[in-house]
Amino acid sequence: MAMIKAKLLSTNPLSSVIIGILPCDPSRGQDSTDVSDNRIGTAATVVQVTGTNWPKPAYSLLVTGLCRVFVDRIVQHTPFLIGAVSQLEISSKPQTDKTFALEARMESFKEKALELLDLMDDSLPTVSRLRNLLESLPADQLADILSSIVKASYLEKMDVLRATTLEDRFEKAFPLLERQIKGLKAIKEKQQKKNDKNKKRGTRGLIKVLSEPSSNDWITGNDENEDELEELEKKLKDLNLPEKAQKTAGRELRRLKKMSPQMPEYPMLRHYLELITELPWSTFSQEKIDIGKARLDLDSEHHALAAVKRRVLEYLAVRKLNPSLRGPILCFAGPPGVGKTSIGKSIAKTLGREFQRISLGGVSDQSDIRGHRRTYIGSMPGRIIQGLKQAGTSNPVILLDEIDKMTVGIHGDPSAALLEVLDPEQNANFVDHYLNLPFDLSQVLFIATANSLSSVNRPLLDRMEVIPVPGYSLEDKIPIASRHLFPRQLQEHGIEEDAVGLTEDCIKFIISRYTREAGVRNLERQLGTLCRALAVKLADTENKEISGNPITNMKLDDETKNDAEVSAQRSNLPLAVDEDFIQDILGQPKFDSQLNGRLGVPGVAVGLAWTAVGGETMVVEASRMPSLRREGQLKFTGQLGGVMQESAMLAMSWIRCNAAKLGLAGDEVLADQDIHLHFPAGAVGKDGPSAGVTIVTALVSLLTERLVRSDLAMTGEITLRGLVLPVGGVRDKVLAAHRVGISAVLIPTNNEKDLAEIPDTIKSSMEFIKVANLEEVLQAAFPGGFPLILNQETFTQLSKL
Repeated sequence: MAMIKAKLLSTNPLSSVIIGILPCDPSRGQDSTDVSDNRIGTAATVVQVTGTNWPKPAYSLLVTGLCRVFVDRIVQHTPFLIGAVSQLEISSKPQTDKTFALEARMESFKEKALELLDLMDDSLPTVSRLRNLLESLPADQLADILSSIVKASYLEKMDVLRATTLEDRFEKAFPLLERQIKGLKAIKEKQQKKNDKNKKRGTRGLIKVLSEPSSNDWITGNDENEDELEELEKKLKDLNLPEKAQKTAGRELRRLKKMSPQMPEYPMLRHYLELITELPWSTFSQEKIDIGKARLDLDSEHHALAAVKRRVLEYLAVRKLNPSLRGPILCFAGPPGVGKTSIGKSIAKTLGREFQRISLGGVSDQSDIRGHRRTYIGSMPGRIIQGLKQAGTSNPVILLDEIDKMTVGIHGDPSAALLEVLDPEQNANFVDHYLNLPFDLSQVLFIATANSLSSVNRPLLDRMEVIPVPGYSLEDKIPIASRHLFPRQLQEHGIEEDAVGLTEDCIKFIISRYTREAGVRNLERQLGTLCRALAVKLADTENKEISGNPITNMKLDDETKNDAEVSAQRSNLPLAVDEDFIQDILGQPKFDSQLNGRLGVPGVAVGLAWTAVGGETMVVEASRMPSLRREGQLKFTGQLGGVMQESAMLAMSWIRCNAAKLGLAGDEVLADQDIHLHFPAGAVGKDGPSAGVTIVTALVSLLTERLVRSDLAMTGEITLRGLVLPVGGVRDKVLAAHRVGISAVLIPTNNEKDLAEIPDTIKSSMEFIKVANLEEVLQAAFPGGFPLILNQETFTQLSKL
């Protein structure tokens, strides 16, 4: 390195510098400066210097050999070696003393060299350059050229270098050349025998011609790559591939065998063929459907969800009677934490199939579904093909999780790519862009999950059978926590079940005061926090063991002594968990169970809303103030959407039209005062038509200065004529009202059919008021009602609308 920096990089032209090159024994390392063992080398001129200084200096020299030299002595050791040398011979000097025997040896050597080139692949650039060298170089230089490229040890090459006469040089190089030729012939004969076996077997044209050995084969003599290709070929033959896939695999394997491993396309082509061998083209899981066992498994693993379990059992029954029937694409839609993914696992377990989960949340590239084309660097198959590869069977249960979280990106719409996957009429010939071969997905059972169907592509939604998975009520969560969540948390934290006692009242206290959700994820998280505190307490108790000898002079009989020892031992009773202990660990309660404190003023009403995480209660507040512009305005706050703002305008218009019946002056409602409507939790956006009746009730309460029933929540859409229209999500809304302690719910008359989905325990403890118009709403919302607005004539007129 010092010589390169000091001499070569600063010298121009480079040909004026002559350097000495001494071979280095590989066993001693490349940095050795000891030349006592070998003093014979080569004098050469430098043609080119290439390299870099970052991250560390590294240079390569292109040199032209001049002659053999002998190092007489070392003149300088640092910063680089300089020696006095003697010339042994000049390689370019013409030979005038050739004998007839030497000429015959050189001619035979040239013939052997040509034979070596004939055994190699002429398409390789190295072979063509060597053939040109044999035609142009003098015959006396062939021994040096061929000895440098054939496979030989360090000592064998040093023998050729030490040979100063042509006779000795050809004598030592000839056996090396013959040995390389014999090795290549053996490899060729082995490949020919394999080729003959393939022809006899009649493998339908799959890999009948093997390639010639590459340049790396005859230089290194390593057949490891050949063994791997043989194994790959055997795997392809053992697969029961479709005809098109078989032809494509055979064609690509022939290309791979003719290709050098150093070529950039080699690993890509090899990975492609390995993917074909790893896919389950004809591997299926054996189904064993037992409806009775499936019913027991579903009941033991999932509490409630009767409608969902009924539909799953229907699918299993049909599958048992007609195994060839293509099943539907099920889509479980519901809030987070209600067990959508676990239901999919239970279906796979019942069917005896492999289960594979594919998360689609945040996917914005259609190539994630269909795969990337192999023309791109770093291309890979899509998630469907990768899932089948990991499952190992052609009929697994694939769960497409969070299908509503996909977005449209600059690389296409992934939901559009799923149309082919989930269409039973098309997925029998699904083509992945990377695989570029049709693969049968008709036997795969696809199950999708979603929190909200509003963001799902309509054509995609049309291909799926939507099964709503509703949220859990308080009565449902108590057995779920006691039978599943708490025992699982105890096991994860290393606590025995009989070491801790958690009563039903404590579980109810945790659910009602520390969680407010449709699922049970946060509930399990709170139970985990409780178990960690219990683990600390149990560990401390075990360390406080009674030790030492008693200090007493009393003489005790054996019975009294045994009683004392038993009473001194640690108690085996389970740890008792009460509300005080829960508050010490979980902190002060996060949620109040009642809304009475917020409903004690006019202008406040409780509405019910549906969200992606279940039903929620929504307090609507209204206030009024003198107008500064002498013209009243209606203001909105709380991030209201366009639909809710329109509902507020409809409510105000209806009140002004019916002001006389309400005991108000219609022309003075907004004459000199502003009315402000606010929906708390201002950081959360809100929209939807179901708040119409709540807004009307809050405004009437404000204008008449009357209080709304504190135990009443309501939902329903309104029209300009005062009709109450049906809404969705009634079950989730009723559960939300029950969670906060509301005992009466006002719903549209046309939603009476939805009450059948509500658990009987909740239905029996709550009052449901069915209304058809706003007059009935006000009569139910205010104690004493409004006698002026509800008469037979008005009711008849509204009924005709």
